[in-house]
Amino acid sequence: MAALVRLETRLSRLREEYFLKNRSVDEDRKIVYKAAVKIQSWFRGCRVRAYLRYLNKMAISIQKWWRGYQSRRYFRKMIKTAYFIMKMNFYNEMAVRIQKRWRGYYVRKYTHNYYALKKYLEAISLNNEIVRNELQEYAEMNEKKKKKKDLEKKEKEKKYKARKMHYLLSTEQIAGIYNSPFRKFPDPMELLLRQSKPLSHRQQQPKSPFTYDLYDWPTCKRPPAFPTGEPLPPIGRQKPQGPFRDAAEVLRQRYKPLEPTLRVAASISSPLEKAREEMKREEWRKCIHDNEFLPFSSYHKNEKYELSIHASEKIGKETYGIKHFREVQPNKWIAGKNSCIS
Repeated sequence: MAALVRLETRLSRLREEYFLKNRSVDEDRKIVYKAAVKIQSWFRGCRVRAYLRYLNKMAISIQKWWRGYQSRRYFRKMIKTAYFIMKMNFYNEMAVRIQKRWRGYYVRKYTHNYYALKKYLEAISLNNEIVRNELQEYAEMNEKKKKKKDLEKKEKEKKYKARKMHYLLSTEQIAGIYNSPFRKFPDPMELLLRQSKPLSHRQQQPKSPFTYDLYDWPTCKRPPAFPTGEPLPPIGRQKPQGPFRDAAEVLRQRYKPLEPTLRVAASISSPLEKAREEMKREEWRKCIHDNEFLPFSSYHKNEKYELSIHASEKIGKETYGIKHFREVQPNKWIAGKNSCIS
């Protein structure tokens, strides 16, 4: 009984210990479970990341191989195109050289005759020399005429000035300004004043309103004027002082006739320009076709061959370079013409 009593007294304490131990076991189990889950998640993440790295590496390898293949194929195609273009440029350049040599030979032989051109240029230079001499003579003659007109004009102006200044002529009692008593001989202007007559100032006569005759009206030689009032009297004022030109000179300059220069008076189309135009037309008339050389095309296979201009003329010409290029001597041949040397 005593043992039972002791067990009953220890029962509550045992229950409490049992509960605490189970509780600690559950807590440890949860901690271990969480640690296991964490380790599994880390491992699975490492495995997935390694697999993704492997897939990425394989994709990069495939892309690298494919891009290398594409680049090599594109480079081969580019090299082939560049080689074809270079070959065509070379063929075209060789064709241009052949055409240049042939056209130069043809033009020198049939179009531009050197001796005829030399003779033409000599005639042109001789004609230019003659024209130049004539122009020089014409210019000298015009210069002489101009100098003569200037001298006449100056002399006329001098005489007009002398007539206008006739009141400055010296008299027996009073010496003029051009006849100084301190000089041995009088001034040339004084001598000119003695020879000239004084200028008379005539007043302008007023025109009558009936100056036109009746017989001028039917012929329409001049338009009839119908004055509305009496004409004004002339203004009798003197010429203003200052560097003013004469009215007659101003009108003469205003209504001066037209004097065209030699370039305007000459013909527009000179013989040299006509000859150049004729040469251009002749070149275009005898122009050779400029078809581009295409060695790898079948465009010209079915086209009929057309003779050139110089070979299709009726007048016979040298056959060398057209029919044959060297002498043919069959008796000196070792084998037949169509035989092949193996």
